[in-house]
Amino acid sequence: MSEIKNPTPSEAFELLMAGNQRFVAGTPEHPNQDAARRAEIAPSQQPFAVLFGCSDSRLAAEIIFDRGLGDLFVVRTAGHVTGPEVLGSIEFGVQVLGCPLVIVLGHDSCGAVGAASAALQDGQTPGGFVRDVVERVTPSVLAARAAGHVEPQEVLAEHIRHTVDLLLDRSRILAEKVAAGQTAVVGLRYRLADGTAQLVASRGLEVTPAS
Repeated sequence: MSEIKNPTPSEAFELLMAGNQRFVAGTPEHPNQDAARRAEIAPSQQPFAVLFGCSDSRLAAEIIFDRGLGDLFVVRTAGHVTGPEVLGSIEFGVQVLGCPLVIVLGHDSCGAVGAASAALQDGQTPGGFVRDVVERVTPSVLAARAAGHVEPQEVLAEHIRHTVDLLLDRSRILAEKVAAGQTAVVGLRYRLADGTAQLVASRGLEVTPAS
């Protein structure tokens, strides 16, 4: 498999999606997973994408995008909710490591999105710090309802778009990189049953998101 050195945002996106297509087809190549790759990247790393996704155990980034060591700088939280640590980690990937692509990865049957929807429905929220996760997802659910979106897939897409916008609103570094054409931020909706990743939001990339 040919690799691209210093890929553009578009090339990085194509590289990532090609891996997902292999995973879906059941023909993974498992690139960059051998001893030679381990030794090659031991001194330093140069991942081609930051992947900010949900912590769900069914969403293992290197598997579903058929990538290997040193390819993806992965940040994960339940419901892909953001905070200072998340923003700092993503900025590190973009500013220090030079990643040309940031992916926000959500998925169907997300427990955090479901809990936020249920909390708005019956007024009951979980205890402990799980409540904080649910509260951070709630604005996305409210925005989806205001737009007339009630189906779970529509609510999920709104949460992914909201997260993409939130990253750019809160991180000046990320916003400047996107404005300069050096980085793109895109949102993907992952289907657990068939393994496909569908584009639902794009900032800085000339591609058309799904409706």
